[in-house]
Amino acid sequence: MAIIRLYNAQIVQQDGSSVLNGINLELAEGEFAYLIGKTGSGKSSLLKAIYGALSLRTGSGEVAGFDLNKLSWKTIPLLRRRLGIVFQDFNLLSDRTVGENLLFVLRATGWKNTSEMEYRARLVLSEVDLLSKWDVMPFQLSGGEQQRVVIARALLNQPALIIADEPTGNLDPETSDDILLLLRKLAKEHNSAVLCATHDYRILQHFPARIIRIVNGKLVDDEGAGLR
Repeated sequence: MAIIRLYNAQIVQQDGSSVLNGINLELAEGEFAYLIGKTGSGKSSLLKAIYGALSLRTGSGEVAGFDLNKLSWKTIPLLRRRLGIVFQDFNLLSDRTVGENLLFVLRATGWKNTSEMEYRARLVLSEVDLLSKWDVMPFQLSGGEQQRVVIARALLNQPALIIADEPTGNLDPETSDDILLLLRKLAKEHNSAVLCATHDYRILQHFPARIIRIVNGKLVDDEGAGLR
């Protein structure tokens, strides 16, 4: 089943200027793919269109069962509950513990039962091997640990799709490898699709997967190729 399906899509900035044209893309349930391209090529714009922050001027798009052309202020939050988003900048709440960061997201996405919320938050923390950090403040964690918390946060609502925008951009090579291995392991275990934007070609060589390139405002899809 396709989690992302874009057909002949034109993606525009909020000021109406066109960024990407004639975009055709399918990403299946459980599939892992890299999104690459030069700085300013439109990688982040494509990701923003997928999670409803930018609109399509022409063409069609569907993400996790939501029609991108029919999104509204009511349905965008529903779409985002089906997604897990991992950014380069961790964006953790600095005045709350790791556990409180996760509980905050659950409350914000409609969870009500306190015991169910704590169970779910502790479960995803255990999946990233950080259950012992429940009461720790984010600034007390290493960069790799903070990114693991972000991944745990992305898993809270059992996403159909994980969007990772330069998830290793602030990490050293060894920690970057750990994060990539974790993302791929969790995606396989949860059958979540993963679209990972990166400029780190070393990762592509070490962990081959499908590569989707943005070149001159178009997608060039090396379907299932990896780097050989």
